Amino acid sequence: MTMRTPRTILLCLCTLLLTPLAFAQNAPAASAPARAATAVAPARKLTVGVKVAPPFVIRDGDHYRGLAIDLWEEVAADHGWKFQYKSYDLEGLLNAVQSHQVDVGLGAITATAQREQRMDFAHPITSSGLGVAVRNQSGSGWLAVAQALVSPAFLSVIGTLIVLLLAVGLLVWSLEHKHNPEQFGGTRAQGIFSGFWWAMVTMTTVGYGDTAPRTVPGRLLGMVWMLAALMVVSFFTASITSALTVGQLSNRIRTADDLSHVRVASIAGSTSGQWLQRNQDSFVHADSLDDALERLAAGKVDAVVYDAPLLRWQINQQFSGLRVLPLRLERQDYAFALPDNSPLREQIDTSLLQRINAPDWNQRLKKYFGPDRP
Repeated sequence: MTMRTPRTILLCLCTLLLTPLAFAQNAPAASAPARAATAVAPARKLTVGVKVAPPFVIRDGDHYRGLAIDLWEEVAADHGWKFQYKSYDLEGLLNAVQSHQVDVGLGAITATAQREQRMDFAHPITSSGLGVAVRNQSGSGWLAVAQALVSPAFLSVIGTLIVLLLAVGLLVWSLEHKHNPEQFGGTRAQGIFSGFWWAMVTMTTVGYGDTAPRTVPGRLLGMVWMLAALMVVSFFTASITSALTVGQLSNRIRTADDLSHVRVASIAGSTSGQWLQRNQDSFVHADSLDDALERLAAGKVDAVVYDAPLLRWQINQQFSGLRVLPLRLERQDYAFALPDNSPLREQIDTSLLQRINAPDWNQRLKKYFGPDRP
């Protein structure tokens, strides 16, 4: 009996020691994101990268506002997070998120498959798409014609034609005025006007016969000008027709395929620029959205492709003569950008879903996007 007692005690002790270990081995392991989420220190000051992109992020002096800013500050208040903003351009912000230099990236950031390989995204804030901006239609009937006749494009064509006719008229006057004073004589102004008249009559093939060169150099010039005028008339007829019908351009863009027939501008490196590279041979590279819209307003391009919400916002602020067509080229989901395995993701998603599903969410979207909200 005395021998068994120590063995019994030893067996009981081993059982007590091994039982917790067996339970630990059989218990399900906590997932990496769950363990990461529990490691968040509420008192840690977060760095929030921002890219100004109205109406998601709007710079107002030393402060920021906008849909993404409002949502983030409400999320941070929910969890008691302290933070500081740091400004970037788009590619700089994406690189900062990827390298964990910032905890959250805010802006008009679209969640794409290519970017998903570099970082994570929170639940989308809203969905929209790539839009197409064009000039407003000039009108119809005689008013449209009158507006076209004083448009910069039409006046530029007419001005170039007048300069060309003056150059030819001056050249024929210089060859003829000494040997043909009856038709190219008089004062210098009278002689040059006679040359201008001859150049126009010859170009239009009217052929009045009241003015004609008599010298050999003058007639050689006339032969060259007759042949050249055939091409000049064709070129200027096409240019004038284009200038007069440019106001009807928006009627010509009904589908994405129609963009291949017009001059399109966008920003290289943006999602719209990448879409155009995949679907078009070429496009005009603008430095910024303002630059692209200014080119459109001036008639240097026929359309601008960019994020529809940003197009509407910028046009409403500065470009009353432009509008966004009811055409969506590609769906885009806008979201907060997060580093891989971010411990903030679950808390951010929870707060965002509470607000997106709230009754006043549509009113919040209308506040920043207007009646044509995404």
